[in-house]
Amino acid sequence: MGTRGRPRHPDVLTPAEWQVVHAVRHGMSNREIARRREVSVDAVKFHVANALMKLGLDRRAELRTWRGVPADSALRGQGGAEMVQLGAIGQIARPVTDIEQAVDFYGGVLGLLHLYTFGDLAFFDCGGTRLFLSANEGPADPSVLYFRVDDIQAAYDELQARGVEFEQAPHLIHKHDNGVEEWMAFFPDPDGHLLAIMAQTEP
Repeated sequence: MGTRGRPRHPDVLTPAEWQVVHAVRHGMSNREIARRREVSVDAVKFHVANALMKLGLDRRAELRTWRGVPADSALRGQGGAEMVQLGAIGQIARPVTDIEQAVDFYGGVLGLLHLYTFGDLAFFDCGGTRLFLSANEGPADPSVLYFRVDDIQAAYDELQARGVEFEQAPHLIHKHDNGVEEWMAFFPDPDGHLLAIMAQTEP
């Protein structure tokens, strides 16, 4: 007689658990994750609890420094010992008060190439550097600079060794329709202004 229920998932976490863990590592609250994923807060708490149990972690905060990578990720296996060199600025983030008005201005008035919009997030191309606009009702923080690196795991390790204090481990931000994954990790400069390293991995 076969076993009942779903077959065991081949990865350490299920796809839904990975999505929630990536969001936790990005610094989102359970309520914000629920809103963006259009699920209940209880569903998010359920996935967080399952992930903690499977990974042998005690607290939600420990997920932010956990270095796990999905089994099917193109990032798996990276993390060599090469000297890390920060590349070109790949993205600049800017808070705006009204995303629709900002899209009209940056696209229609300034003529920047509009890449895509996700809810209250919009992206434009500025000659190879991506402009990331996000709706923000509160006080605006300074723009975030995102530096491109070839190997984000190696860059994370070397910059930590140089004294950089990351807010979380490298984590998946977005997977494009063509399979390209975007991974990021954030850290403050001496004035407390946010910086990031970012990498795009081909499938």
